[in-house]
Amino acid sequence: MFKRTTLSIALCLTLFPNIQYAEEITKIDLPDMGDSSGTLISPAEEKEFGEEFFRSLHSQITINQDPEIQEYIQSIGQKLTANSDAPSHPFHFFVVMENDINAFAGPGGYIGVNSGLILMTEAESELASVLAHEISHVTQRHLFRAAEAAGRLSIPSAAGMLAAILLGTQSPQMGQAAIMAIMGGNIQFQINFTRENEEEADRVGMQTLSASQFDPRSMPTFFERLQQATRYYGQSVPEFLRTHPVTASRISDTRGRAETYPYKQYPDSLPYQLTKAKIRVITDTDPKKNASKEYFNTRISLGTLEQRTVSKYGLGLVALKTEKYKESESIFQELIRDYPEQSQYASALASAAYDAHNYQLAVSRYQKLVSQFPDNDAIKLEYIAALLKVKKSDMARTLLLSLSYQIHRIPVYWELLGQVYSDLNQPAESHRYLAEYYFAMGQTQDAILQIKLAQSSPGLNFQLSSILNERINFFYNQQAEAKRSR
Repeated sequence: MFKRTTLSIALCLTLFPNIQYAEEITKIDLPDMGDSSGTLISPAEEKEFGEEFFRSLHSQITINQDPEIQEYIQSIGQKLTANSDAPSHPFHFFVVMENDINAFAGPGGYIGVNSGLILMTEAESELASVLAHEISHVTQRHLFRAAEAAGRLSIPSAAGMLAAILLGTQSPQMGQAAIMAIMGGNIQFQINFTRENEEEADRVGMQTLSASQFDPRSMPTFFERLQQATRYYGQSVPEFLRTHPVTASRISDTRGRAETYPYKQYPDSLPYQLTKAKIRVITDTDPKKNASKEYFNTRISLGTLEQRTVSKYGLGLVALKTEKYKESESIFQELIRDYPEQSQYASALASAAYDAHNYQLAVSRYQKLVSQFPDNDAIKLEYIAALLKVKKSDMARTLLLSLSYQIHRIPVYWELLGQVYSDLNQPAESHRYLAEYYFAMGQTQDAILQIKLAQSSPGLNFQLSSILNERINFFYNQQAEAKRSR
């Protein structure tokens, strides 16, 4: 019961951003008796919750699978967690490709940030301040304190909350109405508890921010700009402000704390600027307006040399996206000539050959890049895709199996493995790994289908047959557990 309630609350907080009072409702005020949640859930259970939570997200929203973007957000997250009050806690950071301004923390240290929020930041320290705040929600175990409180609800109330979450998948309005009907007249009581959590996350997050060499003043600065931006939203308040209410007193408190730290300059890293540029191009979905091209054109002669170079990189990405391959090739060649050690520019040049269907040239470029940047898994993933285009499946398999565990969290890793074994004419292995891809995407029924196809493949040996039996039983159990949660 506790397990299902915990996961359901996490889903309610994250999957249904239109349920305005979701976070306040689940955080019920209790006497301060310390964090007892650590005695109710083991690390193994928390890991399982997090993995199930992450899979569920994939079935509901678009999570970035661009390896360069993923590598950046994970690197800044790891820098922060290394200086948090729980450096050994496992964390996984990811980008949700949504324009809404939001960030959230789920069970198991899974922390998501929307592309819209990243684009709204004006400095890397602002993005770091949001991540540090969400890390603090995890390290202070706010989610599990809320789950423990919800676990003490009466059975009808708990069942009603689960039903409200289910209703929310069909109609956010119905889900919101059902939750409000359950919890009735306690809204202000719960908002007070939420504010206490937010203040604690601000305080602990700012300590993490400073220890990680980011600007503590960025936290109140970003909060203040968010608050001012609400004037232009009307009824559509950014979701981050709904689940993380920002008041004048909270801004004042964080500013007061920030002023206790010595002042110094905190320059943005180049990867932050390049990641923002790439996200801007990816999320520009109107080819007629082409707002991203206009954005970079207006900045190509402004700012520092580094900022102008980032704008040039952005224009190269725009040219690549609009299939102007000669233009993109020219831009990236110029960037590499001036900055031969910058992996993003070299990778973009290889991508230009790949997108133009010149796969042999792409393979040649990626091969050099892998030698130049041997620890860059993002480049390796792109190299693998190019190898498959030229039918070098054995090389692709060897490279795939050498990738770090962090890459295994990106569903495209399993999809590529499935393609590799298909090209190697090993259908059972291909279906086996495609099952893992669909499972990672939250599509358990499709995963089961792939295992059945693998089991019907000819020439199964005992070891593979045993693996397939174990996986299909696991998937069936996961499916049954999900049905019971409803």
